[in-house]
Amino acid sequence: MIKQIAISSSQIKLLAEHSKKNSPNESCAILFGKTENNITTIKDIFFAKNIEESPVNFTISNDELISAYSQAEKKNLDVSGIFHSHPVSEPYPSSTDKKYMEVNDVPWVIFSNIEDKFMAYIYNSGIVQIPLKVS
Repeated sequence: MIKQIAISSSQIKLLAEHSKKNSPNESCAILFGKTENNITTIKDIFFAKNIEESPVNFTISNDELISAYSQAEKKNLDVSGIFHSHPVSEPYPSSTDKKYMEVNDVPWVIFSNIEDKFMAYIYNSGIVQIPLKVS
């Protein structure tokens, strides 16, 4: 099981800016990286459009998902995480997030616009918080 996500401070800044730019709606992105010794290191970000344009849900189009997986493969990276924001709530998985986390077995990084805070989780027989190491 993945025990930690390593991400750069510049990537954190880009994700926060993406979230604030898309507010009041949720923003979303696919995180590319590599996992070694149960630590996932984020190497690149694929910024996606929330086609729901909703402040409480997000959906990435099938075309963008296909493009993301193709780009990850070309860069010799894995799809290593899912990112989205919570514009007006805490950075904890919603009931909808929990449902989708069960079928997407990568870490989920959530940013709260109101708390200016990032948290990371993975589904492992339930929602498990994992450390987010920013360097």
